[in-house]
Amino acid sequence: MRAVPGAGEQPEGRVGWGKIKLGLVGQGGRGRWIARLFQKHGGYQITAVADYFPEVAEAAGREFGVEKKYCFSGLKGYQKVLDSGVEAIVLKTPPCFFPEHAKAAVEAGVHVYMAKPVAVDVPGCLTIQEAAQEATRKNRVFLVDYQMPTDPVNQKVAEFIRSGQLGPLARVTTVGISGGHADPPKTETIASRLRGLIWDNDIPLGGGYIVSYDIHAIDVAVWVLGRMPTAAKGACRIARPEPRGGDSPDVFSVIFEYEDGLVHDHFSQHLPNRTPGELSFKAFSYTGHAVINYWGSSAYEIRGQKRIEGAVENLYEAGAMRNIAAFYKAVLEGPYDNPTVPRAVSGCLTCILGREACLWGRRVTMAELLAEKRKLPLDLTGLIE
Repeated sequence: MRAVPGAGEQPEGRVGWGKIKLGLVGQGGRGRWIARLFQKHGGYQITAVADYFPEVAEAAGREFGVEKKYCFSGLKGYQKVLDSGVEAIVLKTPPCFFPEHAKAAVEAGVHVYMAKPVAVDVPGCLTIQEAAQEATRKNRVFLVDYQMPTDPVNQKVAEFIRSGQLGPLARVTTVGISGGHADPPKTETIASRLRGLIWDNDIPLGGGYIVSYDIHAIDVAVWVLGRMPTAAKGACRIARPEPRGGDSPDVFSVIFEYEDGLVHDHFSQHLPNRTPGELSFKAFSYTGHAVINYWGSSAYEIRGQKRIEGAVENLYEAGAMRNIAAFYKAVLEGPYDNPTVPRAVSGCLTCILGREACLWGRRVTMAELLAEKRKLPLDLTGLIE
């Protein structure tokens, strides 16, 4: 545990008492939005920014008071942020870049705050797992920003299920529904797909919708159950019309299998058809049921007993703020056990298992997936370094 500096003592590189020198990588929609939350917290000083697009990086620099010489762009902008002397880094790029960026950050001795999903393929997941273990050995923080497990009502419902009070589980379900994102035809390079969440449509860039979006719900399954499935089978399709540039299905139906026979069905739809958005986990026993939601309310109920229900309030922002506060506290005081990472890796592997089972059109085991270690190709031809 780091000693708290006394009066007049500032850790090397600090910009002020208690302020953490922060670098930002990825300043698109959520990247810029969450940067404002770091500012709002008050414990961080943004000293360097990077985005593939120079105009985006410079606009972020102007907003956050970063000197132009510390506004970096191109594929290697993240490395320049690390070289600038930051103490912590926020990674908010398309997920295909996370393993490379996170590994470099840990090697540089920098604390890591990262979005989900942690990777788009098995090798990427394993890189993140190893990087987080190295961060722990170096007394560095590595936090993956999931919001649903931070909500007090969700925590209460999860604990009720885990404690066995709901009874032995017969079945769980997870749901991911959104309106999807624009999917224009591809251009000469992938640069045009690195903004506006277009990359959600591209498996090599974002992992596909089941990995990039549905993972919120599937992460809750891993959080509540405390384990990954052993196999999956399912079907998927692309329902959005031509012309399109991405290869991700926008409809998935998956059955996950577990060693104890638990049935886990997952449904996913990402179409602009006015279906209300949903990220949910539901658990069913012989006599009761429970639900954990991103929006609305979460609850549990047992036959013959009063339903217990509570509102999940402003989770998109409140969850991020709780994670930002937890990250700050851990950087200053520890511990450095980095508990969000193993679950984030397991959740990502579970989503990849579901994706591959659907794409391959057959039952796929987790052991088979891990043994194959298939790395997705990423075509960076023509991009600026």
